[in-house]
Amino acid sequence: MKSSCSAAYFGMSFPIPGKILLVALCLLMASFSALDAQERPKERLIVLTDIEADPDDTQSLVRLFLYANQLDIKGLVATTSCWMTSAIHPASIQKVIDAYGEVQPNLLKHEPGFPTAEDLSALLKSGLPKYGMTGVGKGMDSEGSDWIIKVLEEEDERPLWISVWGGVNTLGQALFKIRETKTPLEAKKLISKLRVYTISDQDDSGIWIRNNFPDLFYIVSPGDNYGDATWTGINAYIKGINNDEISNSWIASNLQQGHGPLGAVYPDVAWGVEGDTPAFLSLIPNGLNNAEHPEWGGWGGRYERYLPDFSKTKKGGSIVEIAPETRPIWTNADDSFKPYVPKEYGRTVLPDTATFTGYRETLWRWRDDFQNDFAARMDWCTQSFAAANHPPVPVLSHPEKLTVIAGEKFTLDAFDSTDPDGDNLSFLWFYYPEAGSYKGDFSVGAANNVHLVHLTAPELEQEASLHLILKLTDKGSPALSRYKRVIVTVKPK
Repeated sequence: MKSSCSAAYFGMSFPIPGKILLVALCLLMASFSALDAQERPKERLIVLTDIEADPDDTQSLVRLFLYANQLDIKGLVATTSCWMTSAIHPASIQKVIDAYGEVQPNLLKHEPGFPTAEDLSALLKSGLPKYGMTGVGKGMDSEGSDWIIKVLEEEDERPLWISVWGGVNTLGQALFKIRETKTPLEAKKLISKLRVYTISDQDDSGIWIRNNFPDLFYIVSPGDNYGDATWTGINAYIKGINNDEISNSWIASNLQQGHGPLGAVYPDVAWGVEGDTPAFLSLIPNGLNNAEHPEWGGWGGRYERYLPDFSKTKKGGSIVEIAPETRPIWTNADDSFKPYVPKEYGRTVLPDTATFTGYRETLWRWRDDFQNDFAARMDWCTQSFAAANHPPVPVLSHPEKLTVIAGEKFTLDAFDSTDPDGDNLSFLWFYYPEAGSYKGDFSVGAANNVHLVHLTAPELEQEASLHLILKLTDKGSPALSRYKRVIVTVKPK
């Protein structure tokens, strides 16, 4: 049990009269934490899911609903895919919503803003029970495709993310209807608000969409060969690291059992755990993620915009037709990642001796962090505020964007960071070379596990940017991390 919220912690000198004030103070601090995490507006999101084609859609829904207060969920659409070509299962979405409804009152003890089950049920829609392009064209409108258009037409300037966990033909039909019924200017305005992340290609409408709507913001590892996809970093077994947090025993003890009705509907792994979750992971506000910049990297991986070499695209085992891309897309990018490992004596963490390079690395490098975050939120389903852990709040003493001159010394400081539970905090500053335009070597220094670091800008002849990341981790259970990304523009002398 935590005894975290005290009058002294909130700068008060009077004694706490009882448990009522304790709970009130804890809830207030949780609200501050949630607000800090949401400096940017909530991301709007519509999910297209071929739920029942694989248990992982249900797994991903459970996680999604635990972040329903930090995302603006606008639609939940049951669709087909290459694995389930002629059926849809909206009732299976409703089952997860019902389980969420039983724990929603307890979730509100930890952070505000969780919608009711009734709110989510009102967003449940159906696509057509047709495969791919057989469900796109005249007379192929569905409740789901019309709903996408309705949400797009709302007076809201925020982007609308379409998170595609199966086939994408419901979006294809919405785009078809927009093109047929709107003026070119109206269509351009609506399409400019769309952001799409699809878990590979699970029907033949994906390539049709990309070819016919060349300006559409689209993240995908193209084709149907899942082994070539960034998103597989969420469940790939990686040699040389600890993979416990995707193990069946970890899932059973931290998610499924003893965590109330929502944990009880989280199914066992059949193919790969939560293969659809990367389609929304980078929308969660955590100080690292920036959905408008896939090239910066985040919990859902890192992606760059280019025209893929079709000669390297391998055919998978599904019925999806694949073809060359005719336009640049946001797709696989490589990171070289050297994990930090804990030490029992001396400096608490040091870089590992091994370096890992590849596209999966852009995602699994954060896996322990987002799995711990999931486990903590699952605890919120049944535990009191005092018994559970909550994420720390990183606070910088300077702006998140700095401009310095080559060779100039500068400092980064997160002294004022806090934790809503009063936990001890660990700091880790590191350089993320792939995220910025500067590609040379840069040292954050040996003692980079303190709140204040002193740095020297690199010598260069052309202006470039460096991305420096603060990872702030509490010592609660499970340990939770939040981040600050400092973008440093270095100008030549």
